[in-house]
Amino acid sequence: MPNHSDMPYRRLGRCGLKVSALSLGGWTTYGGSVQESNSIRQILTKAFESGVNFFDSADVYERGACEVAMGSVLRDLPRNEIVVSSKVFWPMSDDVNDRGLSRKHILESCNRSLKRLGMDYMDLYFCHRFDPEVPLEETVRALDDLVRAGKILHWGTSEWTGDQLRRAKEISSRTGGYGPSVEQPQYHLLCRSKVETDVAPTAVELGLGLVTWSPLASGLLTGKYDNGIPEGSRLSRLEWLRDSVYQEERIAKVRKFGELAKTWGISRSRLALAWVREGVGISSVITGATSLEQLDENLSSLSVNLTSDQKAALENLFPQ
Repeated sequence: MPNHSDMPYRRLGRCGLKVSALSLGGWTTYGGSVQESNSIRQILTKAFESGVNFFDSADVYERGACEVAMGSVLRDLPRNEIVVSSKVFWPMSDDVNDRGLSRKHILESCNRSLKRLGMDYMDLYFCHRFDPEVPLEETVRALDDLVRAGKILHWGTSEWTGDQLRRAKEISSRTGGYGPSVEQPQYHLLCRSKVETDVAPTAVELGLGLVTWSPLASGLLTGKYDNGIPEGSRLSRLEWLRDSVYQEERIAKVRKFGELAKTWGISRSRLALAWVREGVGISSVITGATSLEQLDENLSSLSVNLTSDQKAALENLFPQ
């Protein structure tokens, strides 16, 4: 049986589901930069044995290959002990209807994700972005139907605003349907303002859990990019990601972050993860791991408990 002694579990907002404080996601890794099936199996299995119960994917990750890769391992684990999620929104083909949050795309995408995962249901199903081209009531009703059909247990959103969350909650309350239970925003020391001033207060008000992504800012906070972009790194492979996250002003702050981490005797990645984990309203921090060593480093952050002075120093260095 898995050893859960060091892993905290938190309720997902006001719903009854509990998720591990650290979770494992497949963005840019499984089926992408990590394709060897035995490596994927070792990482996911070790995560589960270490107390991770929440595993996150999306249909668009490697055009479905991530769901296939993760599903091939997850369906061999006790289904009642794991929380599995995927997402819908981004185009999956050139077809005009194979995108967005229309009723047609949501229902068809859910069925395809379940097939790739090899599962009868998903615990969480996320709207990967907000869709301004589809009436929100159509989206909310389609997701409610999936809950009632038993294909998903809860649904959520990713990168929505507080106002969009309120509108979705209002529609579900008015129609007697299942509303969103969770929001998945990007959140890390270099990306604080939207979550802390809008999303988190709204989520707490509405009773939604928060599961955050990119806690290490795509590797910037680890120090990997202090002196440029190494060959073979994520930012060397993904130009669109490099253009969005790699900025000299950020790198200068990250170097100072490294000095603080060294002074405190804490690795940069452990320090960054510990800071996110203690954020208001956060149920789980979605981490990535391309190796067992990286997984172990992430999990070791659970032993880091920051003092109020350390938090203040970090937040002064990386203001909203």
